[in-house]
Amino acid sequence: MDKWMDNPWFIKIIALLLAVLLYSSVPHTGKNSITNVPGEQSTATIENVPVKVYYDTENLVVEGIPNTVDVKIEGPITHVQTAKALRNFEVFIDLTDAKVGMQKVTLQIEDLSDKLKATINPKSVTITVQEKITKEFNVEAEFNSDLIEEGFSAGQPVVEPKKVSITGAKSEIEQITYVKAVLEEKDKLKETVTKEAAVQVLDKDLNKLKVEVKPETVKVKIPIKENSKTVPIKIVEKGSPPSGVTIESITLDTKEAKITGDEEVLKNTESVRVEVDISKITDNTTIELPVIISNDIIKVSPQMVKVTIEVSKQEEKTVSGIPITIRGLGQNLTAEITEPSGATIDLVLNGSSDALKEIETGSFNAYVDLANLEEGSHEVQINVEGPTNINWKAEQSTATITITNNA
Repeated sequence: MDKWMDNPWFIKIIALLLAVLLYSSVPHTGKNSITNVPGEQSTATIENVPVKVYYDTENLVVEGIPNTVDVKIEGPITHVQTAKALRNFEVFIDLTDAKVGMQKVTLQIEDLSDKLKATINPKSVTITVQEKITKEFNVEAEFNSDLIEEGFSAGQPVVEPKKVSITGAKSEIEQITYVKAVLEEKDKLKETVTKEAAVQVLDKDLNKLKVEVKPETVKVKIPIKENSKTVPIKIVEKGSPPSGVTIESITLDTKEAKITGDEEVLKNTESVRVEVDISKITDNTTIELPVIISNDIIKVSPQMVKVTIEVSKQEEKTVSGIPITIRGLGQNLTAEITEPSGATIDLVLNGSSDALKEIETGSFNAYVDLANLEEGSHEVQINVEGPTNINWKAEQSTATITITNNA
């Protein structure tokens, strides 16, 4: 078999036999039958065919070119079907010699079979050719201030780089009013954040302009700080101490607090307070109490403070026989205290036991002031001078005096 396959005459005979078999397989209907019918004519519309534009992209900008067009083709059915399936042709506009300004141009087609007729819809378009320019602009950062967590505030945003190069048609560049980098954030902000943001180029009506931006994104840093202030803690006494108890001192382990809130609220807040109910204090006491803030303050630190209260117990003591002296008596006049008898008074004292231990009768001066009084009987106020660290009350507050003229 290998020898036969190497013989060229064997191969030729096999090829002849195959040709005869193929010919005999074609049906024959008579002398006038058609064995090969030329392609039938057909029409098809190819939609959304991309349009290519040839022009000086370095220095010009072209506006008004449609992205796609529809092409109607006519011709032999096989060629139509092939062109429709493969789309092996190109629709283009040649602007290599175009001048700056508005003009009407015709769309062209190439690489289409010469057996096909093509109709482009639209056949022509009006375009504008403009000079392409590049200009630098400052970028302004923008973010939603409602995203700042309550009690915090945002500083001046920092953009890096600060400037971008914008390239486009001269008319578009002249319309640029805003160049913004908008920071898109969903979560509340309570610390400094740095993120990439796309650069948006807008006209005065906030419409986006068709320009090229380099770089397309910039870094935006939003400094976030907590609104806080340190204020003194004031002690507010509520109620009155129990009978026999004197509040000697009230002290705090922390005298200042840090408050957080809106800037305006902080500006108007000078202090916070701790309220101490002294009506229940009977001995030296150390307790923890909350630091009280207004509703506008968001946070205070510390929230609790230790309050140390020192008290002294009150005792009562009576001092008797304090002599009443006379002051201010006019010249040539004499006076006699007729009431109280003995010209003495008794005092009821209240104070700490230590203070009362040191009290004697001589610790007090009782007197009546007779200045400007004339001869006769008078009822006058009894005045008492004594230590300032205790309280006292005279059992009799007035005296009856008889003044005699000795002239």
